[in-house]
Amino acid sequence: MRKEDKKIIIESLAEQLQQTPHFYIADTSGLNAENTTKLRRECFARNIKLVVVKNTLLQKALEKNNFPETALYEVLSGPTSVMFTETANVPARLIKEFGAKHGKPELKGAYVQECLYLGAGALETLVHVKSREELIGDVIGALQSPAKNVISALQSGGQTIAGILKTLEERAA
Repeated sequence: MRKEDKKIIIESLAEQLQQTPHFYIADTSGLNAENTTKLRRECFARNIKLVVVKNTLLQKALEKNNFPETALYEVLSGPTSVMFTETANVPARLIKEFGAKHGKPELKGAYVQECLYLGAGALETLVHVKSREELIGDVIGALQSPAKNVISALQSGGQTIAGILKTLEERAA
């Protein structure tokens, strides 16, 4: 590969790393053409950009962006694919589901919500990481719950008071 081509790839990867807040590094070697196509389709359907890269070029792109987690460089060996995503846990779920059927991909590492996860053992943790949208939903639900309880109590209390007044009125008559 020519030096100019490498420079273009490094620039492209560096730009993608800046634009995308989360990325996963996986090993997809050993998948046949049919399964690789299925994986790419699943990635596209889930809004994940899958790129097969050379380790040295990815490391240079990370260095170009002043990537703070140098421990990630240790997993950059062997065949490497990078999954770029906007939603934190979607690639982890894809790796788990697709890997259960086909044996690959295997997680090497991930940078999710400004935290570094290394090794296949981190996959289960990443599957349960809540996305931004899920966290916002949880907060809204938590905020709505007390208000719903107050409204419910007021509504039932109003019916109780009305019932008591009606009963008292009937007794007086």
